[in-house]
Amino acid sequence: MGLFLLDYGAGNVRSLANSLTKLGYEFEWIASVQDFDKATRIIFPGVGAFHSAMQHLESKGFLEPLRRYIAAGKPYFGICIGMQVLFASSTEHPASPGLGVIDLTIEKFDSSEKSVPHIGWNAAQFIEPDERARAPDVVDANSSYYFVHSFRAKYDEKLPDSDWVYTTTQYGQEVFVSSVRKGNVFGTQFHPEKSGFAGLKLLKSWLESDHTAVSLFSPSKRLPQPPQSTHGLTKRVIACLDVRANDQGDLVVTKGDQYDVRERTVQDNVAGSVRNLGKPVSLAERYFTEGADEICLLNITSFRQSPLQDQPMLAVVRAAAETVFVPLTIGGGIKDSVDPDGTKRSALEVAGAYFRAGADKVSIGSEAVIAVEALRRGEDTSTCAITTIARVYGSQAVVVSIDPRRSYVDPATYEGPYKAELIHGKNEGPESGKAWWYQCTVSGGRETRPLSAVELARGVEELGAGEILLNSIDRDGTGKGFDLDLIRLIRTAVHIPLVASSGAGAAAHFVEVFEHTNVEAALAAGIFHRHEVEIASVKKSLEDARLNVRIA
Repeated sequence: MGLFLLDYGAGNVRSLANSLTKLGYEFEWIASVQDFDKATRIIFPGVGAFHSAMQHLESKGFLEPLRRYIAAGKPYFGICIGMQVLFASSTEHPASPGLGVIDLTIEKFDSSEKSVPHIGWNAAQFIEPDERARAPDVVDANSSYYFVHSFRAKYDEKLPDSDWVYTTTQYGQEVFVSSVRKGNVFGTQFHPEKSGFAGLKLLKSWLESDHTAVSLFSPSKRLPQPPQSTHGLTKRVIACLDVRANDQGDLVVTKGDQYDVRERTVQDNVAGSVRNLGKPVSLAERYFTEGADEICLLNITSFRQSPLQDQPMLAVVRAAAETVFVPLTIGGGIKDSVDPDGTKRSALEVAGAYFRAGADKVSIGSEAVIAVEALRRGEDTSTCAITTIARVYGSQAVVVSIDPRRSYVDPATYEGPYKAELIHGKNEGPESGKAWWYQCTVSGGRETRPLSAVELARGVEELGAGEILLNSIDRDGTGKGFDLDLIRLIRTAVHIPLVASSGAGAAAHFVEVFEHTNVEAALAAGIFHRHEVEIASVKKSLEDARLNVRIA
């Protein structure tokens, strides 16, 4: 077939390779300029910044060969940044021109009425009612696909080259270009390699298309696409796996109350062995099959004795990415570090290793607190983990995990710095008459810091984070439901997407958090591991409540 993948040096391209292997296709990586002449099909995947992508193409000498390949009429499929580089320019970095195949501009989403980045599963709608009859069926308008981006091409049928637009998607009240198609060129803003079975089907359809016939396909004049009252972005249900080494050195998925992961005897409450709820790779595959929208793998063991390339979690990510075709977030150890032989590793290098292994996002915890404290002192934070990773891979690739706990104060006398953030307990029940603010912690909740959750959330957004994973030490492992007061407080403080975590004990708790806080996603761990609540039952409850969800 002559199928080649173009790796521009940043972002997770391993997932696409795994998808093609899953589908039974052989491929090669473009390693030199000469490979463009050998290729009969090229796929350009990846996430990252527009400038970084163009810079890498130029530095590798691939820019002009890629232009010539496309101009020669050979099949090209661009995914996410691989689609965006087809455009003339991007406001993300106006000084870096794109390939100019499509004379339109990539711009940032409007964040005034929605969270940005646009992260999650959304629909792709054809411009013309008879589109599927006029061209080979590639995109399925009845499926949801996974998006993760801050910049987009806004759809306007009056603009030049609008006839390139194949499908559009709505987020908030913005209608943007979700795929382009003309002649030999096809591109998607979404990630088919991370869109489950619908994405695998799309890849297979494109690979099996008669590209001679496709090259004759030229869409007619585009039609207006006014925004509908609601967009199609679904609420995400995320399965989280806390991974650590047990006493024998084997990696297991564990979970405990208040971060205590050891079994305890009922009589004397003596700590025993590490609680083992399964193997990380097999559990991740199970959750993918059961319909989880994303999977989060958190390393809660420090592997200081292992050099970066031998980190056990890298092997976990590689293996999981071979069988899991939804997004993978990896947390724990994403920071500046030193190998046992003294080799220094920057947080950017560590994150890059995980992206190359198959991760889509990295989660940063305690390091984010340290960075925001430095930011508030007026220090230079340009080299902190959040900023450096976001600069290369895009803000959508950086998640910050916040671990706050309640700090109770006397509501009648408190005049401290967090008075505006105080939450007052309901007039009845155990919280009656009480008030508290949410204090940040580090080291898995073991150490408090003089920083509020609101200050931390605003700080990491300023530093470049694209998403917040909001835990609650007070609710963790209780099964009483998510801390709605905390979630609402942070939801109103930032404009980036928010994942609610800690406290879920029933499917109804997911309905409650989505209906009352407007978060984009909710996460659970132990209740899924122990089969107390099934992902399918959560999705069914959300569907029954008329919330938009993806049904796998």
